Amino acid sequence: MRLFAYIVARDYGFAPNPFLGWCTLATCKPIIRRSASVGDWIAGIGGSNTGVAGRLVYAMRVQEALSFDEYWSDERFFGKRPVLNGSLKQLYGDNIYHRDASMQWIQCDSHHSLESCPSQRNIANDTKVNRVLLAQHFVYYGSVAPRLPEHLCPFAENGQDLRKVKRGHRVFSETLAAAFVRWIDERGEWGLQGLPVEFRRAKHEPEI
Repeated sequence: MRLFAYIVARDYGFAPNPFLGWCTLATCKPIIRRSASVGDWIAGIGGSNTGVAGRLVYAMRVQEALSFDEYWSDERFFGKRPVLNGSLKQLYGDNIYHRDASMQWIQCDSHHSLESCPSQRNIANDTKVNRVLLAQHFVYYGSVAPRLPEHLCPFAENGQDLRKVKRGHRVFSETLAAAFVRWIDERGEWGLQGLPVEFRRAKHEPEI
């Protein structure tokens, strides 16, 4: 078991998407999506502009991995296809990629597309790794992200503190990953605990 930790620079409930009982990482972070194995953990730490800097935005234990086409066609995740005139949860759906008959990528109108056309930049970055990570065993805090406890301060390797992950990501060993998971287990909070940071700016904040 390893722990992949990275900074969540913007929290819209898109990457990751914590809704419908599944936490899914379907866009961004291509190296993590390529490298993480079933049983590994992923932790997102709030970035400096989120209002929850250094706090735990979410943690998920990888349960399953699908290709984009598999994710798109799996009826379990039809509800994660974006609906731009729907609720905030629907607007930020992350099930946005599939391929046509000529194997060209189709990008749905979504948080990662441009106003009137697909974003070739995001297509290139997201699809460089044809893999979506999924978990039902997760906790997502978003705007109510808790502080990481002081006893995890030794939770560092090669001078890297979990609370001070920089650009890219860090991979922590099984020993340190286990310490993190014990802390999560002790809290006993699973699933959707809070809404995305950016939802706070909505006129009518939805219910969890």
